[in-house]
Amino acid sequence: MERVTTALAPAPTLRIGPIELDAPVVLAPMAGITNTAFRRLCREYGAGLYVSEMITTRALVERNATTMRLITHHESETPRSIQLYGVDPATTEAAVRLLVEEDRADHIDLNFGCPVPKVTRKGGGAALPWKLGLFRDIVERAARAAGDIPLTVKMRKGIDADHLTYLDAGRIAEDAGVAAVALHARTASEFYSGEADWSAIAKLKEAVTGVPVLGNGDIWSAGDAVRMMEETGCDGVVVGRGCLGRPWLFGDLARALGGPGAAPAEPVDATLGFVSQAFRRHAELLVEFFEDEDRGCRDIRKHVAWYFKGYPVGGELRASLATASSLAEIDDLLATLDADAPYPGAAAEGQRGRAGTPKRPALPDRWLESRELTAEATTAIAEAELDHSGG
Repeated sequence: MERVTTALAPAPTLRIGPIELDAPVVLAPMAGITNTAFRRLCREYGAGLYVSEMITTRALVERNATTMRLITHHESETPRSIQLYGVDPATTEAAVRLLVEEDRADHIDLNFGCPVPKVTRKGGGAALPWKLGLFRDIVERAARAAGDIPLTVKMRKGIDADHLTYLDAGRIAEDAGVAAVALHARTASEFYSGEADWSAIAKLKEAVTGVPVLGNGDIWSAGDAVRMMEETGCDGVVVGRGCLGRPWLFGDLARALGGPGAAPAEPVDATLGFVSQAFRRHAELLVEFFEDEDRGCRDIRKHVAWYFKGYPVGGELRASLATASSLAEIDDLLATLDADAPYPGAAAEGQRGRAGTPKRPALPDRWLESRELTAEATTAIAEAELDHSGG
């Protein structure tokens, strides 16, 4: 198993506004994944900033019950980090103000990187920075509302290779007073396919000099993170799919990138027994989060393939773990595994999660005809604001 145990010299720290992190590492928001349970688990292994699932601004302002649950942090979570998705400046400003006035977050991130068609089709996510004025208005109003709470922006390179937005957006965000910018080095049209273009991170770092620039894309190991920082000069890394089924990756990252005391444990020997313990702890935390054993055990099912990728766990047992409805049942199944089975090497490495295939982004009608907010674009934004999914 690849291990990088020496820190860069000198060991970097990442400061996002008043927040100083022991390691320059951020957990990327992932829908249905980065709930309180998963964030707590990752934190137990490593150091960094652990961001919530994407929260819809309108649902937050309307105090949707599901959304209010999603923004609630466990008492052990410090600093508390929440990512917001919005398309309307006034609604985004109101959502930020709610978080600040009710003391619900220590860090707020704005999502301008989501490539999912249901989001971009209405002008949100990775589609929104194309409208420069709208992007500027949202970020400026959000930054003012945030006050002393650091506000950051996460984005993609652009819509496609012919419609790049990240350099303009980075400069606008810096001028608006954000505390950092993060770039997923793919366009919306690429989704998660192919290889991330790390050279774009380097270009953004050259363009944005007053605040930290964070890189995201294809970090599957601590070695990848070290290499990204060396090649691009970025100030920190954002890790998404690479930690699926591997929450201990944050320990590896802390040891590779953090200063003294950043990592709570020695490099792990990821035997099957070690992985089983992590899986069981994740299930336990999900049960606690949902306050419902059956629901928690149902939610852990989607993690089975990620945790046991490459390990000698037969299809029948995997299927049983993916249908277990109680912690006791999970315990019985895990007890049948060979706890001493060693780390399988390359079979457990590499991509995790769905990469998708390049495709033409779904956009509002005539969205690309102008970088200004046209009548058609305004209509799309208004429709998007009616979509309050609860998170």
